[in-house]
Amino acid sequence: MLRKSAFPGAAAAALAVLAAPAHAAWSGLNMTRGVTTLSGETYSLHMLILWVCVAIGVVVFGVMIFSLVNFRKSKGAVADTSLLHSTKAEIVWTAIPVLILVVMAVPAARTLIRIEDASNTQLTIKVTGYQWKWQYDYIDEGVSFFSTLSADSNAARQLDSGIAPGSVPDYLLSVDNPLVVPVGKKVRILLTSQDVIHAWWVPALSVKKDVIPGMMNELWFQVQPDKAGVYRGQCAELCGRDHGFMPIVVEAKSEADYAAWLASKKPAPAAAPAAPAAPVAAKAAN
Repeated sequence: MLRKSAFPGAAAAALAVLAAPAHAAWSGLNMTRGVTTLSGETYSLHMLILWVCVAIGVVVFGVMIFSLVNFRKSKGAVADTSLLHSTKAEIVWTAIPVLILVVMAVPAARTLIRIEDASNTQLTIKVTGYQWKWQYDYIDEGVSFFSTLSADSNAARQLDSGIAPGSVPDYLLSVDNPLVVPVGKKVRILLTSQDVIHAWWVPALSVKKDVIPGMMNELWFQVQPDKAGVYRGQCAELCGRDHGFMPIVVEAKSEADYAAWLASKKPAPAAAPAAPAAPVAAKAAN
């Protein structure tokens, strides 16, 4: 009795051990949830559509396998040649897919509208792509700077540098000047290029948009208040020889830390001109 009662517990423990790496592998293959409000909606939509497709696959392949097994010739099945047309069947197999598409289209359209809605933003940043760096202009703050590959990554990538890439933290994914944004604020990004087509892509923010010369694209994101941190991306459009060496780093800070960073980036106010010296009173005549 003891051995029999111990079997379910042992089986459950074995399944738990097997489930842990399976879950880790699935999380690596599945879509990233992200750290923005919009990325959460995108992830939920992705999972909804995924499970709808899984359900459709289970039903379709289940019926196929059932039919192949139970109506095979070896069991004496005889094809029915009398049924040539059924209006009812055609209505059913047309109406069901239409209904499924409508059910999927409503949340998809709602999320797509949200993705393009850049209204009521609280911070606007212009991003300009160059071969091979980014320029960030804080439109309303008078702050502008370039962001290029960090010095340690740039040194390690040189031919015969003798530096092992694995010894460099965040190799090819670090920059000298990251884009800094406050958490909890809706940030609008305006995108353009000075030379060729680039693409601004940060997976954790669930944003990716082409950067095209002569055009101004836009996107927006809002990092959740509890998700302060550093998020890395890359140019996702082949843009020339050093395409792989223009990473994107976004640093999300609390409002207080962001305000302090912004103050440190603003140019110091010009000193007021000194007041002219008062004229020396003429000495009294003797």
